[in-house]
Amino acid sequence: MPTAPVGPGALLQDRLAGWVSDLTTLHELTERLARTDSLADALQELLRAGAALVGARRGLVVLEPRDGLGPDTTIGLGLARADLGHIETVPRSALSYGRILDGLPGGEREIAQPDLFSEDGLDPRHREVAARLGYAASYALPLAGETAGRLGAAVWLYDEPAEPVERQRHLVGLYARYATEHLARMVEIERTRACLTTMSEELLPTRLPRVAGVQLAARRRTGPRGGGDWYDALPLPDAALGLAVGSVTGSGPGAVAAMGRLRASLRAYAVMEGEDPVAVLSDLELLLRLTEPARSATALFAYCEPVLRRLTLAGAGHSPPLVIGPRRTEFVETSLSAPLGMLACWEAPSIELTAEPGETVLLYTDGLLHRTGDSLDRAFARLHAAAAGVPRPVRADPGAVADHVLRTVLPDGLDEADSTEDVVLLAARFE
Repeated sequence: MPTAPVGPGALLQDRLAGWVSDLTTLHELTERLARTDSLADALQELLRAGAALVGARRGLVVLEPRDGLGPDTTIGLGLARADLGHIETVPRSALSYGRILDGLPGGEREIAQPDLFSEDGLDPRHREVAARLGYAASYALPLAGETAGRLGAAVWLYDEPAEPVERQRHLVGLYARYATEHLARMVEIERTRACLTTMSEELLPTRLPRVAGVQLAARRRTGPRGGGDWYDALPLPDAALGLAVGSVTGSGPGAVAAMGRLRASLRAYAVMEGEDPVAVLSDLELLLRLTEPARSATALFAYCEPVLRRLTLAGAGHSPPLVIGPRRTEFVETSLSAPLGMLACWEAPSIELTAEPGETVLLYTDGLLHRTGDSLDRAFARLHAAAAGVPRPVRADPGAVADHVLRTVLPDGLDEADSTEDVVLLAARFE
């Protein structure tokens, strides 16, 4: 039967339906990208969305900001780390993303290689790697914007000779422009996070002192915005040792700076009057009230005599230490006291603790409890159970004890996950 001719109205309707479908797809993909909250997740989403738009199965994105400040990374889709290593053995100028990143001729726009093996000037090493990995065509886009500048390049790989049609190129180009701006924000967040982490680490001890009669280990987990949790261990006169942990309210650069000032001041007070922990914290409270009136802090300071295995400690609104040994696992009974900066004048009595040979005294900050998401009673019970369950073969190593407690109290990667709560553990094992 003869078919009726298609009128211009039907063609226009089909074209409008296609535009609506494309815009809907683009909207969904950009929404998914906007929901990513880390640079690595954003790069993976970029690769997945781009592969769907250009009809490819694999790809890689190379992040190399033009300003040279990093972060530099390469992430693959459908490519193992070994596959990316093979690709990196190809001379950079022979790769499409290399031409984009190095500003070589033709690298300022998209680069399509619809049939690699038919190209006369294909680099022999590139031909070998493509044959080994099983891709026959590629399509590359620069990741650059007017405000962000050049951030990197994305490449999608085809198993057979192919290239995206004009409609696909248009859609992936629109998506890449939006993705570049989103990546630029993620890069700035990553740089800020790295800067805060470096600042926090530089303000804390680079190594713990070696003192006869006691072994020390410390563990710290910092949130993405940087926090004010800290620890310290410093040798004192008469073969004594000062141990301290604390936490400053707030997060970000201000909290990190306040933490550094508080720790430095405590070290000075500990050297002058460390045998009296109450005096040390009283001086620290006065300093905090005069220099940081808008902040409060918790702190615990212990004057340790390793030869006698004796600790004299005082706490200001801080969680009690935990004693872990062959015959007991118990919290130290400390006096109830307010955090520093909360009262007009802080003072609380100190207590004395004598550790048995082979026992570990664990100091920690409240972030360890808060990250569990449980109530304080349940969090303390979880911490006690984790300490009691430390395997006997690792109890002689304070670092292994701290690692076990950290993994058990915060399982399934909670200790490494981004959180507003910092975590600090300081373990001292007495011989």
